[in-house]
Amino acid sequence: MRVALLNPNWTYDGSIYFGCREPHLPTELACARALLEEAGHEALLLDAHLYALSDAEVRARVSAFAPGLTVLTTAPTYLFWRCPPPELRVPRRLVQALAGAGGTLVAIGPHASTTPRATLRKLGVDVAVLGEPEEVLARLASATRAEWPSLLSIAWRTDDDAILVQGQPAVVEMTRIPALRWTADEIGRHRHHHHRFDTIPTRPGAEVEATRGCPYQCTFCNKENFRNGYRKRPLATVLDEVDGLIATGVEYVYFIDEIFLPDRPLLEALACRDVRFGVQMRIDNWSEELLDLLGGAGCLSIEAGVESLTERGRSLLAKRCKLTTDELTALLIHAKRRVPFVQANLLDGGFDDPAHVEAWRATLQQHGVWANKPVPMFPYPGTPDYRLRWGAPDDEAWERAHADYLSRYSEFSDIQEERPWPLPELEADPAGEAARG
Repeated sequence: MRVALLNPNWTYDGSIYFGCREPHLPTELACARALLEEAGHEALLLDAHLYALSDAEVRARVSAFAPGLTVLTTAPTYLFWRCPPPELRVPRRLVQALAGAGGTLVAIGPHASTTPRATLRKLGVDVAVLGEPEEVLARLASATRAEWPSLLSIAWRTDDDAILVQGQPAVVEMTRIPALRWTADEIGRHRHHHHRFDTIPTRPGAEVEATRGCPYQCTFCNKENFRNGYRKRPLATVLDEVDGLIATGVEYVYFIDEIFLPDRPLLEALACRDVRFGVQMRIDNWSEELLDLLGGAGCLSIEAGVESLTERGRSLLAKRCKLTTDELTALLIHAKRRVPFVQANLLDGGFDDPAHVEAWRATLQQHGVWANKPVPMFPYPGTPDYRLRWGAPDDEAWERAHADYLSRYSEFSDIQEERPWPLPELEADPAGEAARG
């Protein structure tokens, strides 16, 4: 079967989305392409965001390919599955443009994983994949419609418009994911170096996945239904992928791992390669000696989740932090001696004294560490925070979380200059381009 894999051309007008807005490599689609081709299918990966394609241009290319199955994601790449735009405006707009083309339409992503019924209804697609999609898509492409009732980790619309949800969110065995390959043109267009601030890039950047999932269960983390349990890719596979990127001209990679844990063999191998990299981590998992190794391996950027400056605050967030605030501070300052950019993230949970926060931020900034102002916590469906507030996510989960967020906060992230729009208003504007009245 021919399968089209689509990353929409994302826009964010009026959204609460606080992730990076530059194009990133859609690694989840590349992983799916590899397993589809391994199963004998022909796959087209079309990244409308990277190529700035209109929905009409996407439709034309999909029609020319004539797939039996078309897959689109509800979040701008795996890097942002944990903090996606709550609204489904952009993928719904693309589904509308694909009407009559693309064959069976399939949605993947955090919305499909956590609220599959609502996602099917909002988007008007035929199938939603629950959890990590790579292996499920290969099985779906190999199955007839009559076999759908036997497939797990999908929700689908029957002929009488009922919606059946089958199985639990899928979890991929990471040894199944080969080293990903990208074309020279794809890499050449990928000029963005995610979370790098030490210099202006001269050659392309890329994203790489060394591990998937996280061993912690912090209340704010949106990962219960995908990328949850911690798993490592084989070292040889990761290095094969990195070497392929270097050969294509890449000078910087960002590890999209939920948590970059110390891995001496990986760091020692990276130190021998002409590449630099960035990571997101918990600083309490690192020692000064390991931070020295990290910097020596070529790390240029660290995003470290601290979240709260008090033991009580970190406990309420279920951080299971092993260190005191003073010890965390000392490690952050030491990291800055070895890594050009170090950022410490705080969350606005209402449990830190504002004066204490500002004094701590000033102390870190004196040592060159960037500490952001506390960021409002969005209660994503699929987080322990959401369940503690309202129970299991239902079909109104995204609306409920979004309304609560807007009611509790008057200031949002640094990149949001205007107050976000209510979710019903966002999803009622499929064009996403009209000025707000």
